[in-house]
Amino acid sequence: MHIGIVACSAEGAALCYRTIAHEGAKHLGPHAHPRVTMDSISLAEYQVFIDREDWPQVGELMLRSAHTLAQAGADFLICPDNTIHQGLPFIEQRSPLPWLHIAAVVADEARRRGFHRIGLLGTKWLVASEVYPQQLTARGLDYLRPSETDREAISRCIMEELVNGIFSAESIATHQQVITRLKEQGCDAVVLGCTEIPLIMSDENSPLPTLDSTRLLARAAVERAIKANR
Repeated sequence: MHIGIVACSAEGAALCYRTIAHEGAKHLGPHAHPRVTMDSISLAEYQVFIDREDWPQVGELMLRSAHTLAQAGADFLICPDNTIHQGLPFIEQRSPLPWLHIAAVVADEARRRGFHRIGLLGTKWLVASEVYPQQLTARGLDYLRPSETDREAISRCIMEELVNGIFSAESIATHQQVITRLKEQGCDAVVLGCTEIPLIMSDENSPLPTLDSTRLLARAAVERAIKANR
């Protein structure tokens, strides 16, 4: 099957694409992966509506990409940007193609690994939303949002540094401190719920086990794409 990527931020979309290529080779042989087409409306266009928290209009931008990818021959869609999933419910019924939901993929993995209380990391818009809570609670999992102060600190790291390809020691330290506080409040895992967070955080430097939303989505997309041919 042909995977369509609805891109928003460049760094995260690139990580998603690279992961699809690497995972494809594991299943299909050297240098092989399912066909991939990406449509990328600029983050600046999205940000106009994100700043207003106008999620229906965010959804309309996603739908525009969905139609472009359908015309290109994609069979299903993924979006490696967590925040703009808030726009998906407004347009999903009008979408020309089905979507693989990033938070559903992550919640399935959390349940599979036996976690119980999941800390949420991401932009301030994502963490305040129901994107992850809906999927986690549907699977009987608890969750915890960071404090308002911690949400703002993480969001600054993401929007001022990570989306611009800046990966600083200070951002790593900020994430580690926030994750430590989530651990102290009873979390046994943390969602890296921004496409770019996995570029600086992993199980190797996190105080809690991580659920890497970008790579989990890419792997799920590959599995869905190749399963159709088996």
